[in-house]
Amino acid sequence: MSTTTPTTPVRPGLRANATYPEPPESGTEVSRLESFIDAMIDMGQTGQIFGEHGIGKTATFFSHLPEAYPDTELVFVPAANLTPDDLLVSAPVRDARTGELALRQLVMSQLRPGRPFVLLIDDSLQAGPAIQSQLMQIACNWTLGEYDLRELGCIGVFLTDNESLAETAARRSDLAVLDRMVTIRLSANDTSWRHRLAAKYHDWDLREVFTTWAALAPSLRELLSPRTLDHILANAREGFPLRWGLPLVGGERLRLVEERPGGRAGTDRTAEILDRIAAAVGAGNPATVPDPVRAVVRAALRNRWTVLLQGPPGCGKTELVRETVREGLGGREPLYFSLPVTNVEDLCAPIPTADGALENLLAAPFLDPEPKAIVWDEYNRPKDKAAFAKLMEITQEWSLAGRPIPNLRAQIAVQNPPYHLGRKLLVARNNIAQASRFTASLTVEPGDIPANEWLIAKYGAVAETVLEWWKHDIDEEGRAWITKRTIERLVKLHQRGLPLEMGTIYLGDGEYAPVSLTALLDRLSDRPVTGLKEVARDVDAWEDRLRSAAEVSGEGTNDTDTVHQVLATAELTQLREHRAVVARLVPLLPPKLRSTYLVGAAPDVQRFWIEVFARIPRAPR
Repeated sequence: MSTTTPTTPVRPGLRANATYPEPPESGTEVSRLESFIDAMIDMGQTGQIFGEHGIGKTATFFSHLPEAYPDTELVFVPAANLTPDDLLVSAPVRDARTGELALRQLVMSQLRPGRPFVLLIDDSLQAGPAIQSQLMQIACNWTLGEYDLRELGCIGVFLTDNESLAETAARRSDLAVLDRMVTIRLSANDTSWRHRLAAKYHDWDLREVFTTWAALAPSLRELLSPRTLDHILANAREGFPLRWGLPLVGGERLRLVEERPGGRAGTDRTAEILDRIAAAVGAGNPATVPDPVRAVVRAALRNRWTVLLQGPPGCGKTELVRETVREGLGGREPLYFSLPVTNVEDLCAPIPTADGALENLLAAPFLDPEPKAIVWDEYNRPKDKAAFAKLMEITQEWSLAGRPIPNLRAQIAVQNPPYHLGRKLLVARNNIAQASRFTASLTVEPGDIPANEWLIAKYGAVAETVLEWWKHDIDEEGRAWITKRTIERLVKLHQRGLPLEMGTIYLGDGEYAPVSLTALLDRLSDRPVTGLKEVARDVDAWEDRLRSAAEVSGEGTNDTDTVHQVLATAELTQLREHRAVVARLVPLLPPKLRSTYLVGAAPDVQRFWIEVFARIPRAPR
């Protein structure tokens, strides 16, 4: 194939939006990175691009090339997940003239697209030593093995990365390599991220948001990268807490803390900055939302998000995610991968093809044309680095081995925190470049998972009894030790007549979780207790007690507190079962107690209470 002449760049004008009501004319407002890309293609030079994470380096290639070079294809190669046989491999191929098998070099099929292409090697410093040798040949000569990339249609070669040793595997120091490249160092001001965000949120005037960002100190602007700012705005659009857009780094929420001289931590400005962003776009910034796990998974399916959920073991995160995804996909199961047992070959593998190319075969579930979502379980417990590297491409670019995954609607990663109940969990740490890929990152508490309803539906009265014990008879620390998974074990052991202690978490050397089971044994032995079922049995007496309590004090008495606690902790199925009893008792409670039933409750629970409150007779004026 002869050398391909690049096409002339074409720059369509930017559309008007709330931020830029009068967009610049066609051909103006070109970013420094876009100008660099054009120059390198025109000169036929290898471009090396360094810049902080999240400023839009890779995104600029995906947006600029289709606009400026519509007849050119972008071949995107994430170097961090390459293996030595991905780009080039020698394999036996039958010779067309002699019919004999001969050893030939096969090149990655993406490098033979059949039309002009630009090769982008992303995260180029994160590749291993063997890959670095292959990249050196590409960068220096635009060749790979026996193949001349120019003859295959290549009109540009670019390598991108962040130079920080906290995020890369090595530095490029060989002068023979560096002498073959043109290198540019970028900041956030060198890409067109403002125009991209303005177009994405076209009905929001983001000028005040951009002003707020520009006024921050350099260290804060690095933490609040344009990518993270995009995630914050996405959460604001959904009415979610804006902090969900801040990544979880090493299990901890990123904080926007000023840096004092000497690297010491200064003022934490997280809340102030997020509130200013919310005010600038006219959005709320709630502390939380009802039923947060279901809410964020549904938003992920609507908006094509990647979401990270971090919570303690045994609270029901994964099952709730799978159930919600199943509902959102019309009954289709999500693609489920447990990282501790996921190999690279479970995702994709390169194989020779009949036409002499190297084709990556994707796992069959990825190729299904139907709508799909992926659940990455135990996300921070990968089996090996190679599998996790392949995973990173999917979460970042929604592709695998450079091939987009068809009809992928959402990705939900589920993981445990590094520490729980004072004990270290065997999980891997991430860096901010990895963590900031998620549109929403939630820290999930056991109360955010509505597992109680499921337990009652499956196990009935025994589950109700164990849950009453869990709510009323043990303290907050005890409840942390007794997960929903543990509650299910306790129910099953009781049903089989086995000792309950062995259902709690075993800590070694004969020690179990430090939670007394005496009160639970008493409840299971029919010791008198007070729950909604017991109140319903004697509703007339409880109604008289509440009337008497109201006469004694406007705040109520111990009887008032008992009924209030019973109603506040009851599950929705229990409330519905005893709706008539609830309707009789609620009007006799102080108004300030009744109002608490709506705060932070799930929508279906709120609807129940609104219906009950609507039946309360109005006092005569």
